[in-house]
Amino acid sequence: MNNSFLGTGWSFPPAFDRDSASVLLTSDEADIQCSLQILLSTRPGERVLLPNYGCNLDEMLFEPLTTTFVNYIKDLINTAILYYEPRITVNNISINEDDVLDGVILIEITYTVKSTNSRFNYVFPFYKTEANQPL
Repeated sequence: MNNSFLGTGWSFPPAFDRDSASVLLTSDEADIQCSLQILLSTRPGERVLLPNYGCNLDEMLFEPLTTTFVNYIKDLINTAILYYEPRITVNNISINEDDVLDGVILIEITYTVKSTNSRFNYVFPFYKTEANQPL
């Protein structure tokens, strides 16, 4: 049994240990990063018991990348983290548009873990191309 004070949850994507026939778990900061991955890649309405959980990032796929739109994405992410990831405080959200012509936008979230006062960052790759197209 893991006694992590930051939490323990399933690894993402879910993986299983053949020897013990159990689910592989993540703890501490790795669990927070998995939680952010799940939060940013989930559409609201996908979770039955939490219908408002998630971000609508996939609906923004074909929108033009203007300053207003970038600020809207930042606010959308910040609001989702505020409501559904209480273990962290967001310090900054930046969007790297260097590879936008290749269909990739990198969303970098700098955050502080509240209970340990440790700073981390998480980079979420948002692809503006179809899944079956090579990058």
